[in-house]
Amino acid sequence: MRRTTIVTEHAARRAGRTGLLGWLGSADSQMFDRVAQSHSPLLDATLPRLTHLADHSKLWMAIAAGLIASDNPRLTHAARRGIVSVAATSFTANIVAKQLLPRTRPGIARVPAVRRARRIPTSPSFPSGHSASAAAFAYAVSREVPELALPLGALAGAVAYSRIYTGVHYPGDVAAGIALGTVVAMGVNRVVRTPEPIPEGPRGESETLPPRPDGAGVVAVVNPSSGIGFGPDILELLRIELPAAEIVEVGEGDNLLDLLIDAAGRCEVLAVAGGDGSVACAAGVAVEHNKPLLVLCGGTFNHFATDLGIDDPRTAIAAVRDGSAVRVDVTRVADRVFVNTASVGAYPEFVTTREKYEKRFGKPIAAIVAFLKVARTSEPLDLRIDGRPHHTRLFFLGSGRYEPRGFAPSSRSRLDDGLLDVRVLDTDGWVGRLRTLLALVIGRLDTDSRYREDARAKVVVERSEDGPYAYDGEVVDGPARLEFIKEPGALVVYAPSRP
Repeated sequence: MRRTTIVTEHAARRAGRTGLLGWLGSADSQMFDRVAQSHSPLLDATLPRLTHLADHSKLWMAIAAGLIASDNPRLTHAARRGIVSVAATSFTANIVAKQLLPRTRPGIARVPAVRRARRIPTSPSFPSGHSASAAAFAYAVSREVPELALPLGALAGAVAYSRIYTGVHYPGDVAAGIALGTVVAMGVNRVVRTPEPIPEGPRGESETLPPRPDGAGVVAVVNPSSGIGFGPDILELLRIELPAAEIVEVGEGDNLLDLLIDAAGRCEVLAVAGGDGSVACAAGVAVEHNKPLLVLCGGTFNHFATDLGIDDPRTAIAAVRDGSAVRVDVTRVADRVFVNTASVGAYPEFVTTREKYEKRFGKPIAAIVAFLKVARTSEPLDLRIDGRPHHTRLFFLGSGRYEPRGFAPSSRSRLDDGLLDVRVLDTDGWVGRLRTLLALVIGRLDTDSRYREDARAKVVVERSEDGPYAYDGEVVDGPARLEFIKEPGALVVYAPSRP
């Protein structure tokens, strides 16, 4: 009798769930039909175009590019936060959620032909990826720039409604997408924090060099394909602002190192426009030839330039005109020099994977996809760091002390502290990874017993065999034993003067 009662209760619960889901599905379909039967010449003319613009997040990337082009640091950071949120949301919605909860799309014949979407997706209908990305971008940017909340929110809402209006999603798909995008963006908001104000005072020991108002003696090596396409703008800016400078444009098939060495042999100031990898290469050449370096931020993230206080090529040009410079440290490993960070293990895999996706998605989105893929597939590495054994996926080494503490370092207040920033997170199975992920989300990684931070002038990393290592976004092969040695004050680089 007891077993019969339990079976009956379970059957009733299943029937109740089936009844509830059936009712929700029926209501969702009815709402879709109401939208399909509505008629508006204005919406017929605009929403199909809007939904097409939002394909592959083109609309949000265009807005982000406009914010970055404003040269306003606040808008630039908001755009980057938005890009990261869209990338994380797109992955979650399209790769995870759609596979876990597949749903057939509504019949396109129910929608008038004049307003049907140009591209009918073949992926599952639930949730709406367009709506998720729209909500994520609007939320992320609005958190940084509240005055954009209303226009971006309205635009995101219009994109979400267009997915129903053009016949590719049910209203429930869109509602779920909006919720998902908002939640993911909230998570990104905890990780991609607003930068702290740049502290007053020099980033390194001040140097006064001869002013070069027209750029005489400057040889600039420019990589026009770096970053997100600002190279051509830098070329034009240099021709106008430093007319006496010599400009060397990196062409397809050219070797950047050879061009830099050749330029250093005849210049008084070596200038470089490119990403952080190009800057690191130029820094090594400048140190070897005892030439001051001019850094024209031409990459995607420009970490070294940002830490120097250079957020725009015009800032660097003003510094070389005034003769304002600082003396900073570099770090040497094997026969190379770097100025930002280095790593072994998962990070070289991340860089290689990111480069594979860059042409398809662009660098910021490719970075998120690569991070998620490497986090899932990478194997731990056995290292000895200064004689201490570690079983780790994550090893970070910074040229100088980075802030904030924890495993999300972003900036340095000094570039001449003579120290290397060492951070290691050991791994011990999937339970440990979940615990670490929770610590990262709530900002308490420093309490995890497997996480260690330290700072010293020399770090020796030993592996079982030769293999790749990464520095400043570049991956190269190196010996099993890597010695990272800080070289204090080895590089003179132009930077704006500070009170």
